[in-house]
Amino acid sequence: MGELLGRVLVVDDDEVIRQLIAVNLTLEGFEVETAYDGQNCLDRVRDVAPDVITLDVMMPRMDGWETATRLRQDPDTQHIKVMLITARAQEDDRRRGSDIGVHAYLTKPFDPAELIQTVRDLVESPRPL
Repeated sequence: MGELLGRVLVVDDDEVIRQLIAVNLTLEGFEVETAYDGQNCLDRVRDVAPDVITLDVMMPRMDGWETATRLRQDPDTQHIKVMLITARAQEDDRRRGSDIGVHAYLTKPFDPAELIQTVRDLVESPRPL
């Protein structure tokens, strides 16, 4: 087993999709933790200390928009790279993600190879000072 590529927190209310993302990233050498919605993500993010969070948009309790906004507003989590994974592919949604400070946007259904490459790029990109 090689060196871990990074730690990813996978957030999706759909267990099948959550596991699909987790398995793909684990097989590539990432350490993966999961959360089942936005509130669960915020509850766990400090303990997990991820390099990247993959975030579904449409979730109960707290959606991806609100979760991403709260991550950006908190000095302890604002450095974490956030990738939205969503079926919502409209330009308005992409702009909203960009306005919040999301680093990447992947549309469902997604290509696992694209998911892996995007997460790898986010982990390897330098953090802003």
